[in-house]
Amino acid sequence: MRIGVNILNFGPGANPATLLGWVRQAEELGYRFVMISDHVAITPDVQSQYPAPFYDPFVTLAWLAGVTETVEMGTTVAILPYRHPLLTARMAANIDQLSGGRFILGVGVGWAKQEFAALGIPFAQRGALANEYVAVIRKCWAEDVVSHDGQWVSFRDVHTGPRPVQSPHPPIWVGGSSEAALRRAVRYGDAWHPIRFRMDWLESTGLPGLQRIAESEGAAVPALCPRVNLRFTHLPMEEAKRFAGQGSGLRRRSAGYARRPAW
Repeated sequence: MRIGVNILNFGPGANPATLLGWVRQAEELGYRFVMISDHVAITPDVQSQYPAPFYDPFVTLAWLAGVTETVEMGTTVAILPYRHPLLTARMAANIDQLSGGRFILGVGVGWAKQEFAALGIPFAQRGALANEYVAVIRKCWAEDVVSHDGQWVSFRDVHTGPRPVQSPHPPIWVGGSSEAALRRAVRYGDAWHPIRFRMDWLESTGLPGLQRIAESEGAAVPALCPRVNLRFTHLPMEEAKRFAGQGSGLRRRSAGYARRPAW
């Protein structure tokens, strides 16, 4: 079991001093990794949940790589459709190099319709975009010169160096809980990275669905690397609305969850 923390790179309390303090404290306390969020355009729908100022995850992690030694760091999650995959692949590989092989690329498809509109990216096609983009990223990490001819991006003879330090590539954690997200995790991910889930759903639907898709694809089941938002309260919570990590204490441990290691 490896435990990490989500550091807030947004909101009134986010600034270089607090970011530095949080990551150094996490490293000193022995957490294995720190993760930060991603948005590009802070539109009203984003602002309501991830208020400005918002520090770019790739820029921030590159800086934090130089002031840490052991803690791994990554994105939870980088929104794949927002950036050309050649750019995402290069930034991730660069951070992996600069950190000595400590980078984790958590990826997702995004949810903020106004942000997609501001960036001129088709919201309805975000799943298809994400699938092709993550495939291109993996290709860029595996080959020195890459060509690709797809539905969304096409290019020829692009030199990709420097390659990542980690072999065969930095870990890819795929977020989301839909059928398409689970399939994306099996096809392209090293780990499944769900957030805001109920333990009964994870045990009865999430993990069995992941197993079923892996069997149909003839692939290994990705590791389970969830993001759990801890919220302790003395007030009763309706079970159907209680997400993992919320409540007054641990009432029981799900066998399905316990069997699967964190990254």
